[in-house]
Amino acid sequence: MEDTELFTKLLGVQPPWRVTRVEVTLAAERIDVWVEEAPGTKFPCGACAQPAPVYDHTDEQLWRHLDTCQCQTVVHARLPRTTCPTDEVKQVPAPWAEPRVQFTRGFERRVIDTLQECDVTGGMRLLGTSWDTTWGVLARAVARGLARKVKRVPARIGVDEKAVGKGQDYESLVVDLDRGTVEYVVDDRTQASLERYYRQFTPEELEGIEAIALDMWDPYIAATKACVPDADRRIVFDRYHATTQVTKAVDKVRRREHKALASQGDLRLQGTRYLWLWNEEKVPAWRRAEFEGVKHAELKTSRAWAIKEALRPFWNYVYRKWAEKYFKAWYFWATHSRLEPIIEAAKTLKRHLANLLTYFKHRITNATTEGINSKIQTLKLMACGYRNREHYKTAIYLHCGGLDLYPRAEGV
Repeated sequence: MEDTELFTKLLGVQPPWRVTRVEVTLAAERIDVWVEEAPGTKFPCGACAQPAPVYDHTDEQLWRHLDTCQCQTVVHARLPRTTCPTDEVKQVPAPWAEPRVQFTRGFERRVIDTLQECDVTGGMRLLGTSWDTTWGVLARAVARGLARKVKRVPARIGVDEKAVGKGQDYESLVVDLDRGTVEYVVDDRTQASLERYYRQFTPEELEGIEAIALDMWDPYIAATKACVPDADRRIVFDRYHATTQVTKAVDKVRRREHKALASQGDLRLQGTRYLWLWNEEKVPAWRRAEFEGVKHAELKTSRAWAIKEALRPFWNYVYRKWAEKYFKAWYFWATHSRLEPIIEAAKTLKRHLANLLTYFKHRITNATTEGINSKIQTLKLMACGYRNREHYKTAIYLHCGGLDLYPRAEGV
């Protein structure tokens, strides 16, 4: 088989294009392949699509392709320009590459695959590309995917914030809970930031939302109520964030009590923080004896922990009415505990009870959103952080957006 025939097959070159020459430079580990159109070929005019003859050619251009036998492969071509009686001279695009891109579509797909497994710096090292060109492929892939994304309102969505850097610097994420994809990323966690997502859709489209999992962040609640029809029956306060209210209260009780006991030389609560924060079955075997000793002691922290644990069965009810009845009994105990942090947490849950009870209809949580948050945190660590917010958003969409990132194949 001739080398030109071999590379015609390897590169997937289709008529009227053909491989006319191949040069192998082993010392440089490089293969150069020249591609031309067949003589007399007519191409569709770039404006009217009518067949038009070749007028002239551009200067020779180069595109990097997938390596062949560990040798860097470079495609050379002088692209034709057609002359049309109606639309005059028009450029014929290369069928193997996107416009104004120095890689073939095959190589772009390889770059995208690599960047989904590692950060840009690692991709550069593996592919032998520069930072600018590597990031350019990533940015084009995300822009391509967002342009192709069908505008739709997910039936069940989760809304949460993600810290960008230190301090009060956040992005708001909207997640499709059924597909496990990030639908929207916007700066800040204000009411206006979430409203920008909702305002993309008509009230009729927003009617298609069945349920929205939120934490108890007031701006998110206000934005949802302002934009989503009949929002009160669709909002579900995430059970993890609800339980966290009580868990934090237990820790406040422990800290206050430990300070008081330590002043008297009693160090029973020293080093026990996580024993009270864990669910009982999660306490490590090697610390269970220690926990049993303090759990049954006459301590305020023990009572606070018991109230926290007593809330857990609330989420196991099947029927809303029974869950509401259970909560009322729990609330009475919590508010008569004489433990100020527990009373405050119980009153917070009481204020939001209506949308805690919607859980028993929709049965959704923000667990998927929290999982995506963990993945985003891993991306930040791999990249050693993002100084550019737009780059940060691009990385989120690349890894978590569920987008169609690849260029459409047309040869090579």
